[in-house]
Order: sequence, then structure tokens, then C-alpha cells
Amino acid sequence: MKTLGIILIIAGIAMIVIRGFSVKTEKKVADLGPLEVNKTENRWVGWPTYAGGIVAVIGLVLVLSDRKK
Repeated sequence: MKTLGIILIIAGIAMIVIRGFSVKTEKKVADLGPLEVNKTENRWVGWPTYAGGIVAVIGLVLVLSDRKK
């Protein structure tokens, strides 16, 4: 449990610092035989800052509860 707690702490801190990331998606607009029209879009995948704090606190609880045993 201690290892999982440390991983969650690191992930929580990363989620606080990095608030999301951009993903490129390609959509097919039209397909007319040999002619194909595609559109590239940038989509933002983000999460609220407090979610990183919650993940870090859960990791801290796991590390501290493992220490007591």
C-alpha cells in the first residue's frame, strides 16, 4: 500500500501542476470515391485542480496508514 500511496502522491502533484493536455483527432468530413476530406481538431482533456489535491491526499493517507502497522 505504501508504493501505491507514493504513486498517488506523485500523480496528484502532477495533476496540480499539469492541468490537462491536448489531443489531436482527425475526423472524416467527406468521402467521395478516391477523394477524401479530413479535418484535424485539437481537443483539450483537462481536470479540475482540486482533483489533483484529492488524489495526493488519498496517497498521503495510504502512506501514513501503512506506517502505523
